[in-house]
Amino acid sequence: MKHLEYTQSYLPDDIALRIASLLQVSDLCALGCCSRFWRRICASDCVWKSLTFERWPCLDSLEGSSSSSSSSSTAIEIPISRGWKFSYIKRHNETADRVTEVVEFVKRSSPSELLQVVDYLRAIKELHGMELGFEDIQFFFFKRKLNALLNLVGLHYCIAWLRVPAEHILEALLRHKILKRRVCVRWWKLGRWFYGFRMRDESSSRCVSLEDLTMEKGGEVLGVLRRGAIHEVFQVQISVADRSCTPWFCEADRNGV
Repeated sequence: MKHLEYTQSYLPDDIALRIASLLQVSDLCALGCCSRFWRRICASDCVWKSLTFERWPCLDSLEGSSSSSSSSSTAIEIPISRGWKFSYIKRHNETADRVTEVVEFVKRSSPSELLQVVDYLRAIKELHGMELGFEDIQFFFFKRKLNALLNLVGLHYCIAWLRVPAEHILEALLRHKILKRRVCVRWWKLGRWFYGFRMRDESSSRCVSLEDLTMEKGGEVLGVLRRGAIHEVFQVQISVADRSCTPWFCEADRNGV
């Protein structure tokens, strides 16, 4: 171990910093535990400043505006004396607290893993208000320990608000081992009028995976979720698909409820 640390200490700092700058936060923290040399490199301000602006791009412009107008109400407040790593961790924890409120709201609204679309859209709107980025969603919503409804909230936010390319989303879903998770979306339409009589209400169900929703084949279901209960659609429910649910159709479309 002493020999390893001695050898690493002769690695030029600029090369070591370059290596550290290519790592994700979890890998960076792991590398920092290897030796005193890497602990110093992985705690460098330049590395954590880059990670901060990469995860929260809006802070870059705010920092510039704060330097020209220190009295601005939108000026970014970064405790430089504590370093950029401290600032990153502090902001991450603050974001986690706010996201936890949304996660708990979704759990309360779906005690039987059945979520009404009004609550679903409210959760996504809350995420938009926080200005979460793609990395935030991966941190907090693409987790295996969460159910598919919460995975879906994060996925829909990435597609509809962040406009993340499908290949990047698929890669993240695969990395977090939730690509094949499925949800069932069911919606009810008002019955059509026929010669002065209104026919019975119609219901439709679709069972889709998160992979399907990321690709073009999930367009119909995403359209229903995006519109919610409006016009002829008077109710939309989302649930975690059980094992007996076959792809695309939880049950055949039918008249009546």
